[in-house]
Amino acid sequence: MRSYAVLMFGCAASAQVKTSRETKGEFLSVAMAFCVGLMSAMYLCGGVSGAHLNPAVSLSFCIIGRLSWKKLLPYSISQVLGAYLGSAVAFLLYYDAIMDYNQGKLTVTGPNETASIFVTYPSEYLSLQGSFLDQVIGTATLLLCILPLDEKRNNPAPAGLLPVIVAAVVLGISLSMSSNCGAAINPARDFGPRLFTLTAGWGTEVFTCVCFLCYNYWFWVPLVAPTLGAIVGTCIYLVFIQWHLPDPEAEPDTRITDILETKPCGMKPVPMEKKGTEGFNRKASKEKEERL
Repeated sequence: MRSYAVLMFGCAASAQVKTSRETKGEFLSVAMAFCVGLMSAMYLCGGVSGAHLNPAVSLSFCIIGRLSWKKLLPYSISQVLGAYLGSAVAFLLYYDAIMDYNQGKLTVTGPNETASIFVTYPSEYLSLQGSFLDQVIGTATLLLCILPLDEKRNNPAPAGLLPVIVAAVVLGISLSMSSNCGAAINPARDFGPRLFTLTAGWGTEVFTCVCFLCYNYWFWVPLVAPTLGAIVGTCIYLVFIQWHLPDPEAEPDTRITDILETKPCGMKPVPMEKKGTEGFNRKASKEKEERL
């Protein structure tokens, strides 16, 4: 369920834009749909699993001690499975439109390819090194932006707004870093739908094809690069931010104040004004007696 909502919203929007030839949406529609799905998934599963939707983020949380290492593998498998199911539902939703778009053919390349509805592919101008660096930087940026959100020593965001803020961060990355190869920044987001397209009729070409001209099994880049990017982003956060945050302020020691304010048993403090009046009255009585 965690990754299901993300991919269902995102892939459905991508299918709508693609099959309508951008008459019913555009790139911004897809980016916003993915972020709405992310926000919805975090609200949906936040109380169950902490809303872990990205294996790279889960790895980062294991590194800094916010998640047990024994949960990393089960979480990652469930994230891939959720992405697979979300892609399948989007495919069923737009099945007729996808089949009509390319006369019933499911292709990975060509002017009417439909595989990019579900998975990411690099632009033709992009080198392998460039695409790898693109994913490292994108994922490192993601971690650097979301790790401090619940840090109590560094102006934490309200818990109820965390999904909104994380969705806004992902939207910013999508709008600024997706031209090269789709800004996957999530191994499950790419691998789950890629497995679906393999089983749904696109064939093994979804793993071997990198662009229109060359075939070199590019699929491993969205798996490995975001993982490395998460480690890089986490290390940057630890070294330059978390280790420099102030320690929680110690509670003030009130023991001395308590001792000073303690009165002997049965003794009542006399206000200064009252004490002054009593002294004046005694002095006046003594003077009167002397005159008599």
